[in-house]
Amino acid sequence: MIRFIIAIAVFIASFSLEAQIKVPQASPKSTLIQTVGLTDIEIEYSRPSAKGRVIYGDLVPFGKVWRTGANANTTISFSDDVVINGATLKKGKYALYTIPKADEWEILFYTDTNNWGNPEKWDDSKVAIKASAKTEILNRHVETFTIGINNTDNNFANLEFAWEKTLVALKFEVPTQKVAMASIDKTLSGPSATDYYSAAQYFFQTNGDLNKALSYATKAYDMHEKKPYWYSRLKSQIQAKLGDKKGALETAKISLEAAKAANNTDYVKMNEDSIKEWSKK
Repeated sequence: MIRFIIAIAVFIASFSLEAQIKVPQASPKSTLIQTVGLTDIEIEYSRPSAKGRVIYGDLVPFGKVWRTGANANTTISFSDDVVINGATLKKGKYALYTIPKADEWEILFYTDTNNWGNPEKWDDSKVAIKASAKTEILNRHVETFTIGINNTDNNFANLEFAWEKTLVALKFEVPTQKVAMASIDKTLSGPSATDYYSAAQYFFQTNGDLNKALSYATKAYDMHEKKPYWYSRLKSQIQAKLGDKKGALETAKISLEAAKAANNTDYVKMNEDSIKEWSKK
């Protein structure tokens, strides 16, 4: 009898688990992961839709703290300190609240992320930064509330909020050069050929110290046993940028022959084009 009761209980439990109904969420959860420069940003939020409703000034009242989404806290995390409107926001995770107004929003980075929506008791001491951003009127309708990171650059990007016909963009700056230089300095205390190549490439691409770039590119090429054609390609570009066309041509020819041996048509063409260009000057 006991075995029979246990079997029935197990059957009912398993049926109950299997019988759970799955339906779409009214405001589905979304996760955005974006790297800006060398800083990682992650945003987690739920996305309500307009569904014919008037949003700002009605569903979302003007002048009041809004959870900036639906359901649990909308959160944003930064892997490095960032600068917003001249103020430094320390790396970490924050709840993202806003105070929408007709002409501008206030965006609040709140240190307590364990609320469902707005906190029961608002604590101004937990506001790490309050920043303002102007509203823009869109010429299109955004049905579902969207948070994005756009207009990205190595040193900055915009944190954007779009819904209905309103767009708000808040610019933030990331410490790319500081992080890159720290990484370069640390790595180059005992660098490999790859490390020297990466450092040279960074200086070249950012119009940094080209003499350092050339030194690092030369060390990278000399240290690498296989003498990669992309290493000599970079070195030739740095030499050309420094005005050493003769040296650039000699290095480009080395890269060209290595690229031909590797049957890399892209690098063959790039080197041939550079040789043609530099030979004219």
